[in-house]
Amino acid sequence: MTVVWRELTPGLGAEITGLDLSQPASAETAAALNAALARHAVLVFRDQAMDPAQFTVAGELFGPLMPQQLKQFVLKDHPLVGYNSTHDLPRKNGKLQVRGENYHTDHSNEVSPPKATMLLAISLPSHGGDTQFVDVRQAFDDLPGDMRQRIQGLRSRHVHQSSRSPRSFAKLSEEALQAIPQTWQPLVIRHPDSGRPALYLNTGRMEGIDGMADDAAHALIEQLYQHATQPRYEYRHVWRQGDMVIWDNRSVMHQANADYNPEELRFLYRLMVQGVPLQAA
Repeated sequence: MTVVWRELTPGLGAEITGLDLSQPASAETAAALNAALARHAVLVFRDQAMDPAQFTVAGELFGPLMPQQLKQFVLKDHPLVGYNSTHDLPRKNGKLQVRGENYHTDHSNEVSPPKATMLLAISLPSHGGDTQFVDVRQAFDDLPGDMRQRIQGLRSRHVHQSSRSPRSFAKLSEEALQAIPQTWQPLVIRHPDSGRPALYLNTGRMEGIDGMADDAAHALIEQLYQHATQPRYEYRHVWRQGDMVIWDNRSVMHQANADYNPEELRFLYRLMVQGVPLQAA
């Protein structure tokens, strides 16, 4: 088949058809895919049929893989492969409570957060369960000049769950909680590959801003979050069976949607690609 690329929105997202990721890929293909990820930030591969071992090999095209933080949601025979499953989600008033139902970037409390996250659709509900992405590079570019100057050089402490988190995280034992890292991250990062500056936000994990009073810090975080999550920065992915989606955690935030029938199974494999320590723009 001929490999076809299609831009999904101006500047954010590209769809790739005609490439079978279950088969070995050349070094040239891997380099082209990594360049496309740095540029488009979200890549959508259609019609992928992969078992966990093949999915792992496909993930390694983008770099070394890193362990999932929540060990209770990994495949027993493939511990680097996590999963998102309806069966593991609590309900409140009959509605599913998904772990990612708020814009965020994955594992931001790691010293070297993941370069990318990958999901492979194994089972999908009849409707709903979309994943939304917003471009935090363009969001930074569009800030007024005085705001860009104000926030460059600021940093925030990222923990397992912020005291002002708008979403609930998985409940952990005290022992497991102690093993979860926390670190300081720049509020504005420079992408390690493209060099583009971007906002680095995760309201579920950000515990204030260094050198600022708590209320003022969280007010600034919320202001930046509201700016970055405007619809003009969004690509919304409507899942199809066999979709494999990878996104750059240094270029976008994403959120899950629980707007599907809780009696229907939504099950996706998940991989994390190792990143590097983040540098301030």
